[in-house]
Amino acid sequence: MDVQLDPAGDDLPLMANTSHILVKHYVLDLDVDFESQVIEGTIVLFLEDGDRFKKQNRSVEEDCQSESNKGCKLGMPEPCHVPVTNAMTFSSEMEYNDCAICSKGEKDTSDKDGNHDNQEHAAGISSSKRCCDTGNHGSEEFLLVLDCCDLSVLKVEEVDVAAVPGMEKFTRSPELTVVSEELRNQIVRELVTLPANRWREQLDYYARCSQAAGCGELLFDTDTWSLQIRKTGAQTATDFPHAIRIWYKTKPEGRSVTWTSDQSGRPCVYTVGSPVNNRALFPCQEPPVAMSTWQATVRAAASFVVLMSGENSAKPTQLWEGCSSWYYYVTMPMPASTFTIAVGCWTEVKMEPCSSGDSATETPFSPPEADFRRVGVCSHMEYPCRFQNASATTQQVIPHRVFAPVCLTGACQETLLQLIPPCLSAAHSVLGTHPFSRLDVLIVPANFPSLGMASPHIMFLSQSILTGGSHLCGTRLCHEIAHAWFGLALGARDWTEEWLSEGFASHLEDVFWAAAQQLAPHEAREQQELRACLRWRRLQDEMQSSPAEMQVLRPNKDKTGHTSDSGASVIKHGLNPEKIFMQVHYLKGYFLLRFLAERLGDETYFSFLRKFVHAFHGQLILSQDFLQMLLENIPEEKRLELSVENIYQDWLESSGIPKPLQRERRAGAECGLARQVRAEVTKWIRVNRRPRKRKRREREAVFEKLLPDQLVLLLEHLLEQKTLSHRTLQSLQRTYHLQDQDAEVRHRWCELIVKHKFTKAYESVERFLQEDQAMGVYLYGELMVSEDARQQQLARRCFERTREQMDRSSAQVVADMLFQ
Repeated sequence: MDVQLDPAGDDLPLMANTSHILVKHYVLDLDVDFESQVIEGTIVLFLEDGDRFKKQNRSVEEDCQSESNKGCKLGMPEPCHVPVTNAMTFSSEMEYNDCAICSKGEKDTSDKDGNHDNQEHAAGISSSKRCCDTGNHGSEEFLLVLDCCDLSVLKVEEVDVAAVPGMEKFTRSPELTVVSEELRNQIVRELVTLPANRWREQLDYYARCSQAAGCGELLFDTDTWSLQIRKTGAQTATDFPHAIRIWYKTKPEGRSVTWTSDQSGRPCVYTVGSPVNNRALFPCQEPPVAMSTWQATVRAAASFVVLMSGENSAKPTQLWEGCSSWYYYVTMPMPASTFTIAVGCWTEVKMEPCSSGDSATETPFSPPEADFRRVGVCSHMEYPCRFQNASATTQQVIPHRVFAPVCLTGACQETLLQLIPPCLSAAHSVLGTHPFSRLDVLIVPANFPSLGMASPHIMFLSQSILTGGSHLCGTRLCHEIAHAWFGLALGARDWTEEWLSEGFASHLEDVFWAAAQQLAPHEAREQQELRACLRWRRLQDEMQSSPAEMQVLRPNKDKTGHTSDSGASVIKHGLNPEKIFMQVHYLKGYFLLRFLAERLGDETYFSFLRKFVHAFHGQLILSQDFLQMLLENIPEEKRLELSVENIYQDWLESSGIPKPLQRERRAGAECGLARQVRAEVTKWIRVNRRPRKRKRREREAVFEKLLPDQLVLLLEHLLEQKTLSHRTLQSLQRTYHLQDQDAEVRHRWCELIVKHKFTKAYESVERFLQEDQAMGVYLYGELMVSEDARQQQLARRCFERTREQMDRSSAQVVADMLFQ
């Protein structure tokens, strides 16, 4: 390969040779075994070689260079304007051979270490790295390279798609009467390019082909980061088989999924948003340019529920007593990294019957309607697009379900379930058409390393968002909903430009949440200013504590989006365990978008944003795509010194705090909610200075009721005080019921406890470290820095209780704090 990787470094390699061949569709057929903590089965890849997709990509890139295309009506060969019906569960009458893989007697267990080099099937494959060509232009054998790690690959074979009844309709050339490689590849080429209005038929044929017999084993080899496959005599990607089946199994220690227990003590497994993405779940093409669809059949014990990225709300099919099968599919091409699965004893949470008989999903909040209906030609590759469906454009609340461990169903009913409809409706009022037809929300186990994660049709949320009222739950829900547009429907073409996902979601969460609460404009502005104040403080802290090279939003500069000739590339610092705790991309991205929105005015900015979403949904973007189209939409009088180059220099390609932001924060007046907090801080400082014995006539301080974000700011100001008496801390706890507040407030409260060695409240710190693992890593550092023996003992005791279940990256960071 032409990727140079430092074995001792923290860069993440993307090894797939996507410039030469692309996976267009995956068919997974898997068994989940909790006893061995292994997922095992087959994956069938349907491939398309270089010439066709290169021409399509050039067409898209050339036509989308600027907004002068007026909505980016691109010159795709067959523009997508297909009427779409509601996604329904796919017919169970398809001829799945569900028992074929489930039969334990047929499983190959010979590969205990997982580094199977296929020597039983292909002697001499170890020399393939010298004799194979990853491109499609040489005289040597073509090598298909897939991203893969922590997997045991057992067998690779070509699939005989020509043997499937009915496939003769895909053979256009009458002279191809003899079954050959050329005939099979022609069938796959026709299958993967079926028009969007034949998506059900296409899924049916994919399923049938995936069950076809093999017609020859292929040579393969594995290394640390890849699976390499070749066929003797196939010299180019065009000659290489276009439908292949890989037999494999995961490893219990594989980094793409976590085997753990839920909050009710029942076993579960789920994808954790690992730095290695899904390559330890199935062999795939990881680079975002490899946009594919998928369908999956997953078998598990009948007591388990299987949730997955899928357009259909799957229901279990009983195969035999004690074993059920679940089937999901996706027809919108997405990067393989967005595939998500969770298998556990989840309970579906439903609203308790109310007297009126109406449910929240039937009577959604209806904010003022925006001008976003743009049914017309889309610019992405063809698929059944909701932006082409007139009824979908007006659907404010998409169908949704909530799943959780049984012990958390009550908390979900009280808070989460009631917030989903207004938050979905608010998002629709701002951005328009929901890109996805439905949504599952799952409360994941306590070891989940963040507050939330969005994937196509499914969202993971931490249990930490369920306590202390609706504020944290609502804002995080809005953040993840925003990712449906920015992060999923519009993805970054270069993963180093993470701000295109997280910056947008951070900025939009405030807008969505204000709309969901139906706040008056001045109230919304005040709350957003307060949140900007909190983020400003966080950004300043981040700049002081993080390496300068990790503060840059566009680190590759002019090389952003570039790959090697094969399509392989490297993600800088992609394996750095501390990176997942950094907020730079969130915060600097948020402030850049806030800066641009203020320059244009909210009405102009969000009108443009809807236009941008319509032009680029279903595609991969770079920073320049957004900035160029934005500047072309700014009136001359508002543009002033703004240019793509200036924004790159000030915001995206420099470390530290951007100069325009520094000027804005110095010149800006403090908002009313922040001034109210300052007044309360003054009262508490006065209370803290009082002697223990006060004069009888001295009046008690009266404290104002504060919003959750105000409480966070109050505690942050008090953290700046050198000393606070235990009496003051006790009064603080009693006044605001801090132990019952949301996790953001409780986190600051725990910091105060640790800083001032408030031993009476150490129990709150222990509980936070165990129940709020998504936010607790920083506290371990505070406990150790104090050099207080009791606090260090507390930190080690909590870590010992949770380390076996803790997220790997979190555990590594905490272990470094405690034992180095």
